[in-house]
Amino acid sequence: MCGIVGIVGKSNVNQTLFDALTVLQHRGQDAAGIVTCQDDRFFLRKDNGLVRDVFRTRHMRQLQGNVGIGHVRYPTAGSSSSAEAQPFYVNSPYGITLAHNGNLTNTIELSDGVLKSDLRHINTTSDSEVLLNVLAHELQNQGKLIPTHVEIFAAVKEVHKRARGAYAVVAMITGYGVLAFRDPNGIRPACFGKRETEFGTEYMVASESVALDAAGFELVRDIEPGEAIYIENDGSFHNELCAESATLTPCIFEHVYFARPDSMIDDISVYKARLRMGSTLAKKVLKLRPDHDIDVVIPIPDTSRTSAMEMANELGVKYREGFIKNRYIGRTFIMPGQSQRKKSVRQKLNPIGPEFQGKNVLLVDDSIVRGTTCNEIIQMARDAGARNVYFASAAPPVRYPNVYGIDMPAANELIAHDRSVDEIAEIIGADWLLYQDLDDLVDAVSAGNPEITKFDCSVFDGNYVTGDIDDAYLERLERSRNDASKSQEASILEGEEQLSLHNAG
Repeated sequence: MCGIVGIVGKSNVNQTLFDALTVLQHRGQDAAGIVTCQDDRFFLRKDNGLVRDVFRTRHMRQLQGNVGIGHVRYPTAGSSSSAEAQPFYVNSPYGITLAHNGNLTNTIELSDGVLKSDLRHINTTSDSEVLLNVLAHELQNQGKLIPTHVEIFAAVKEVHKRARGAYAVVAMITGYGVLAFRDPNGIRPACFGKRETEFGTEYMVASESVALDAAGFELVRDIEPGEAIYIENDGSFHNELCAESATLTPCIFEHVYFARPDSMIDDISVYKARLRMGSTLAKKVLKLRPDHDIDVVIPIPDTSRTSAMEMANELGVKYREGFIKNRYIGRTFIMPGQSQRKKSVRQKLNPIGPEFQGKNVLLVDDSIVRGTTCNEIIQMARDAGARNVYFASAAPPVRYPNVYGIDMPAANELIAHDRSVDEIAEIIGADWLLYQDLDDLVDAVSAGNPEITKFDCSVFDGNYVTGDIDDAYLERLERSRNDASKSQEASILEGEEQLSLHNAG
């Protein structure tokens, strides 16, 4: 999962891009990048690390121009090397930079075509670089010295014909403008807004509306599935549906975990959706255990707070903050390697003893993926004196890998894969485990926008909306992204870093 932003402004956009990426930091903590354009020249800064660490004052001064795009990276396809930080750049045609959120499902096929047919070289293992070169090739095929929105949208139409999977894209064409488009299923989110200044209208594209809010832009709407928008440097706005067949089937896990609660995604308030998740989960508690003995509902901060509050309200029991979160530890779900995730849980959370002592505690989390985090947290609750520890997940059991940009790669790493709820409860050490039903989750989210009739729920039901995922694909994905390969990669990167430091000395 990554965050993207693009701005066509009337003054320097470096600070606004920085602020937007900071607001989108929850979508990726591995790397960050910004590229701006002034006088037909790109100014690029990208590296591994958080936004605040990648961009220093000296870098910001160099990022000149009224047009720019930015990216925060969470690694799925490719490695966590700084060489794969985005945006990516190609010089032909025109000079194009691109940032991408999602995951292509036909990267191998595309890479082969890019090399053998398009005669283009791919320098990394990132599917985003592949996508950039496909776009560049299709733009070059238009054969225009000065591209207009007609040629640009024609190129995007060809990209849709070649690329499969999930992609929300923002690209900058040197000296001309900013292009943004969304895959025909609208799996990954993207929206745009505008603000009026004394010099004219400015536009911003972002993964989530909260980035627009923070910068003072008014949300116009979400980019439709298969739609492309193109904003020229002078502020002229163009849009067109570029996919032959487009149906909005967004990723429901955005509402469960990834998106900020203050965002609107596809006209759905993430906050309201999570309230409804808590409400339906409370109703399930009352149905299964009408005489429950829950003394207190405690969320696992931060994502589950909204659902936990509504659960407590409907159950008629106390809601309490039982864990204090260390804000300087990253999201453990995103961290590679089981041992690193396990270690980080204890560093990240610390229990408030009196809230647990002698009580029957219902812990609420947004979801259970590998089970590492909740196992550690349940033990922390017991160590703090809880009499019984019950656990509720605002999402259904995660049983299948995600192929659209979320790092749930290997089925055998998912605790719910081929296990019953009772078996999972025993493994994580819960006295009782409760999952949300999938129909209830879909109802909770779709209530915000009844026009959405289907979501990508593949991590829960194994139905992949692009229709191109088979067992062979999942086996390849598991081999390439399991924790063992990540640990090996981390060791290689660590060795390279030590060697670099040694040589520098």
